[in-house]
Amino acid sequence: MPSTDPRFPNVSIYDHPLIQHKLSIMRDRRTEHEQFRQLLNQITGLMAYDVCRNLPVRALEVETPITRMTGAQLAAPTTIVPILRAGLAMMDGLLALFPEAHVGHVGIYRDEATAQPVTYYAKFPPGVADGPVILVDPMLATGGSAAHAVSLLKEKGCRDIRLVCLVAAPEGIAALHAAHPDLPIHVAAVDERLNERFYIVPGLGDAGDRIFGTQ
Repeated sequence: MPSTDPRFPNVSIYDHPLIQHKLSIMRDRRTEHEQFRQLLNQITGLMAYDVCRNLPVRALEVETPITRMTGAQLAAPTTIVPILRAGLAMMDGLLALFPEAHVGHVGIYRDEATAQPVTYYAKFPPGVADGPVILVDPMLATGGSAAHAVSLLKEKGCRDIRLVCLVAAPEGIAALHAAHPDLPIHVAAVDERLNERFYIVPGLGDAGDRIFGTQ
């Protein structure tokens, strides 16, 4: 079960020893992009189990080899929405559990001068508002990109939105909570702060560069 921080009642922190072990390897500057990417998907998969704990279900009649019974199935389609580009690297960990999930995409980059989000792409499957949406991005820094993505989803009528990140800064959590106080946030760690360049400290560095080997 994730833990909580009294400063952030809407945040679930996944401090499981296995997750923290893998996260520490990811933080190491010597970790190459292939291993970084593998660990990111492994952690995402480990977190997904509890992120989806309260997904709505409905009754399903099943014929077992012995008898009929009433089982359960997910009541609505789940949509996974990565924030490009780094969020793409979390997809395998989620799709391994939800191969039937729909997938949307949001392309947002941060203006380095203003730290404000700029949207360059947004496409969602039909009926995205019919079920839960899992929004994914490895880093929650200023919170601007995530808040903007949530706003886009709410404009589409989505009401069950869950954000999954690896590492978050307190400033980003506060900004996101101010914009969307109803949003549950799932993270592997809440780090110390943002630096003057809006990077998380101690953080992971630039997650996109480290995932794709472009640094």
